[in-house]
Amino acid sequence: MIDIHSHFLPGLDDGAKSVEEAVAMIEMAAGDGTTHLVGTPHCNDRFAFSPERNRALLGELQERVGNGVVLLSGCDFHVSYQNLERVLTEKATYTLNQGTYLLTEFANYGIAPQTLNIFHRLRLNELVPIITHPERNRLLREKLLRRLVGMGCPVQITAGSLTGRFGAEAQQAAERLLTERLVHFVASDAHDTRRRPPRLSRARARVAAKWGEEVARALFVENPRAALDSRPLPYFPEPAQKRKRRFWFF
Repeated sequence: MIDIHSHFLPGLDDGAKSVEEAVAMIEMAAGDGTTHLVGTPHCNDRFAFSPERNRALLGELQERVGNGVVLLSGCDFHVSYQNLERVLTEKATYTLNQGTYLLTEFANYGIAPQTLNIFHRLRLNELVPIITHPERNRLLREKLLRRLVGMGCPVQITAGSLTGRFGAEAQQAAERLLTERLVHFVASDAHDTRRRPPRLSRARARVAAKWGEEVARALFVENPRAALDSRPLPYFPEPAQKRKRRFWFF
């Protein structure tokens, strides 16, 4: 499996706090069947983003853990006007494996009116924004997600959402998105080894059991590999029609 979203780089954000914790996270991921792990520290107004520091940490960690798992760089990119200007001039600084795919994170409390224009600019500049964990963001899910997918922006849900780690609402939303064919990646979004661990296997087994092994392989292996190689995603189905809510009158 390939995990495109993980906060194992130590001391950079709210993920791993030390090199020792980072090594434990990497070893846990490898033991769970992950072969490639992308370090994606936050880039927002709370956490400074330094590509030089990230590369140095990746090199140090790769030397510590050996070649059992391949460590790559990326970014958990917060959608804002300032970040937009940065990424348009320094694409490879923020993208997955210095390619064309960009993890994009929305705030939970609101969506800027110009959001669609921002994503349109990203697409025009040959960037492919990946919408992260919409199952945990009701506003994004209900207002914009289908329009963004229609623009060619794929969706990543969190493995822990499928296994109930983020509660019933997130689990039900993740399953609904899968049923509506609006999911293109499943990643761990790991922050530690206990509360938010870098494990994918339980979520993969759940997807395979309910939506089939072909879909599971696409979401956990084939699409992530394509993103790291800056290729079109092999699995990007036409979304299913959204089910209308039924109202009962007495």
